[in-house]
Amino acid sequence: MENMVDHSFGGVFAGKKVLVTGHSGFKGSWLTLWLTQLGAKVVGLSLAPDTEPSHWKILQLSGPHWLMDIGIYDNVQQVLATVKPDLVLHLAAQPLVRQSYVDPVQNWHSNVMGTVHVLEACRQQPSVKAIVVVTTDKVYENPESGVAFAEDAPLGGHDPYSASKAACEMVVQSYRRSFLSHDNAPLLASARAGNVIGGGDWAADRLIPDIVRASQNKQPLQLRYPQATRPWQHVLDSLSGYLMLASGLLQGQSELASSWNFGPSDSDTTSVVELLHLMKLHWPELQWEVSAQLQWHEAGLLRLNTDKAKTLLSWQPVWNVAQAASATALWYQAFYQHNAVLTSSQILDYVRIASTKGLSWATN
Repeated sequence: MENMVDHSFGGVFAGKKVLVTGHSGFKGSWLTLWLTQLGAKVVGLSLAPDTEPSHWKILQLSGPHWLMDIGIYDNVQQVLATVKPDLVLHLAAQPLVRQSYVDPVQNWHSNVMGTVHVLEACRQQPSVKAIVVVTTDKVYENPESGVAFAEDAPLGGHDPYSASKAACEMVVQSYRRSFLSHDNAPLLASARAGNVIGGGDWAADRLIPDIVRASQNKQPLQLRYPQATRPWQHVLDSLSGYLMLASGLLQGQSELASSWNFGPSDSDTTSVVELLHLMKLHWPELQWEVSAQLQWHEAGLLRLNTDKAKTLLSWQPVWNVAQAASATALWYQAFYQHNAVLTSSQILDYVRIASTKGLSWATN
């Protein structure tokens, strides 16, 4: 089964130098492990983990990395010049809505200027062939009409986090048009994923880490918005989209240099409380109650249109929301009850199921 992972994505990543910014975070650590299993030479650039436990520390990944702030251009330029990567996957960001209200200046600096620094360093480094900038499904102007946002929907954002990520998309578009349109320029795309869940996330003010902490403290979680509806998906579904996009860019498919949505099927867009009930099927100890204290604005409804990725990339989610909830609950149970880490085994299981479904990236 490990050979199945090794040969995924047509073996495109084998031997490639890949720089992952934000490698020490939740999504970045899953991505770093998967790329390593694909034979890539992965280098990380990120701040030190700000949670305890830390998924990145638990995985004990041995590849080279720099713990630096991308908000300082010289840091980014130094790493790019040293590593000379073929591919850059830019995930580093201030990722939390509530934190963006607490410190909006740092939020804007990290998310917007951090992206400018990465793209500027990339265009100065001749080795770079492809860049994927990861933003969020919250980049869209959201009137909560129930319409699923396609990639050409207007950008916007109520809170500083969402607005800064919409601004990142403008930065990407500007760099693509202004500096990266000549024949030998790296191909640049952006990826907008739904609300990602999975084991190994301990960030503050996120639903799954919050209920995990509440469970460990034997207390009910205080839910702020139980009926808020989101496009929940497992972290591996978003990462498979990023990797499909990156593999095409590395192979010179210039038509892929644009923005892309990666989200669940419409039927898997569910409310907060529905997701928790799915997890409770595998983790009966989980408890929650509705809080009367609402502090910040949060969208009540968000849906993504992923027709572009399904049609042009032949991408589709592998796990539905029930399977994502199950995998997430089982990961945390294994960690807390048996001191076991299921990350590698869940990647193998995910690839196996994708291959059974005949998905092109898993059968090449």
